[in-house]
Amino acid sequence: MQSPCAEIQAQVRDRILEITINRPERKNALTMAMYSAMAELLNTAAANSEVRVVIISGAEGVFTSGNDLMDFLGGSASAADSPVFQFMVALYSFPKPVVAAVNGPAVGIGTTMLLHCDMAFAGSDAMFQMPFVNLGLCPEYASSFFLPRLAGHAKASELLLLGKKFGADEAVTLGICNAAVPADETLARARETAAELAAKAPEAVRLSKQLLRAGGYERGLAVMKEEGSHFQSRLTSEEFKEAATAFMEKRPADFSKFD
Repeated sequence: MQSPCAEIQAQVRDRILEITINRPERKNALTMAMYSAMAELLNTAAANSEVRVVIISGAEGVFTSGNDLMDFLGGSASAADSPVFQFMVALYSFPKPVVAAVNGPAVGIGTTMLLHCDMAFAGSDAMFQMPFVNLGLCPEYASSFFLPRLAGHAKASELLLLGKKFGADEAVTLGICNAAVPADETLARARETAAELAAKAPEAVRLSKQLLRAGGYERGLAVMKEEGSHFQSRLTSEEFKEAATAFMEKRPADFSKFD
């Protein structure tokens, strides 16, 4: 299976599709082209009987630092027809198991996409963060719906409103990841789990995934769309402009002038 983007690598082996985010010079920050490539790969794999499981990982010890800021400044990151949203829907609706191997930073969508993977393993060097409010934005990818269900309202509020970093052990405690493993064993653990899944009865696996997700699927999709609408509006807000300018100028954002 060929990736349409050099910064997204794809390889099928033993009925497992490995998708690797490969832009290490920018800490694997995601561009629109990279989102399009991942969406295309997932949609193709969904219909390909030679693929039973997908692994998502990042190259060179980094999962992803989140969205590329310059794409954000374009103002279309979460529009319904954007590559970002196409990727979100492709992963959200993917009918086969998805296993994530997380090393290093997993920022923004790097954390929220894990809510839609079926299993995830965090290396001891993994560091998670959802800094949306810090950037003058709002939660995305239905995280405002799924995270409280996993972690409870109080903890979800802490993570989404304060945007603080947390490590592998806490990600396991919160239910975002299955296990914390040594950093150099993360991908191997994901591959071992994927191989076990690929060896099982494929229709039974797909049906079981469907049943596991059925209770919250439609509500999650509706929340994802609502969040996306707000997120798109926030990208043109003065608060986001201040946060983006502060980031570029390497200074703390100053929100004191806003009501």
